[in-house]
Amino acid sequence: MADLKLGKLPDRTASKITITVSAELGQTLKEYAALYRQTYRQSETVAELIPFMLAAFLEGDRAFAKARKEGLPTELAEKS
Repeated sequence: MADLKLGKLPDRTASKITITVSAELGQTLKEYAALYRQTYRQSETVAELIPFMLAAFLEGDRAFAKARKEGLPTELAEKS
């Protein structure tokens, strides 16, 4: 096997998740998208923003990061 500098790339298969949100949350997400558009002068749909919002949330959750570092319980990891 060749000794390449670039390691094997991670799985990049997208996962589609469908959710239903309350009317209030839906409106709040639309307002966020409007503020995003005003701030960056670039229009993005709520559906386009949500994956990045979730990633930012998870990256900022210290308790979750600690649990991942310590190793999540097997039963939690298997359910995903």
